[in-house]
Amino acid sequence: VLCGGSALLTMICAVLAAYPLSRFKSKFNRPFLLTVLFCTGLPITAVMVPVYGLFVQLNLIDTIGGTIMFMATSSLPFAIWLTKTFMDGVPISLEEAAWVDGAGNMQALRSIVLPLMWPGIAVVLIFTFIGMWGNFFVPFMLLLSPEQLPASVSIFTFFGNHGQIVYGQLAAFSILYSTPVLLLYVLISRRLGGG
Repeated sequence: VLCGGSALLTMICAVLAAYPLSRFKSKFNRPFLLTVLFCTGLPITAVMVPVYGLFVQLNLIDTIGGTIMFMATSSLPFAIWLTKTFMDGVPISLEEAAWVDGAGNMQALRSIVLPLMWPGIAVVLIFTFIGMWGNFFVPFMLLLSPEQLPASVSIFTFFGNHGQIVYGQLAAFSILYSTPVLLLYVLISRRLGGG
């Protein structure tokens, strides 16, 4: 729920942010893209203390929704950059033909651009999901209840509280932990084709 919700929210926001950057020329495009590129290099540990303070003030600590929003926000710069790159590969002439036929910008995005850039959307979705699936630090800091902890944090409990590692359970959980990412890759890679 945590990783899927974050990846879906990231993908929606990335498409909506990348579309005007790809299709409309402005003097603010380059500075905005450079800011997005700078944000991809920020370590999550650098912003975690202020984020934790903000989450305490907004009463979002130990909530799945708040953690989903923060994880989506932290992966958004990379997703915007990558989505814009894939969107630039779709010819604008196809959209212009749709505009002539009476389609609006959002209708052209939904019916022309998104179907043509399906492999790019799948790549961005895989990258963001895998990044969130392996994220230990953010859920460890923002979620407190053991039943809400994702697998990346739950695997930490197998190392034992008294210095004794439970190797059998750790190995079994590790296989279960890696299965969703492998299945996602196998299912989507068949549809990607040459993309």
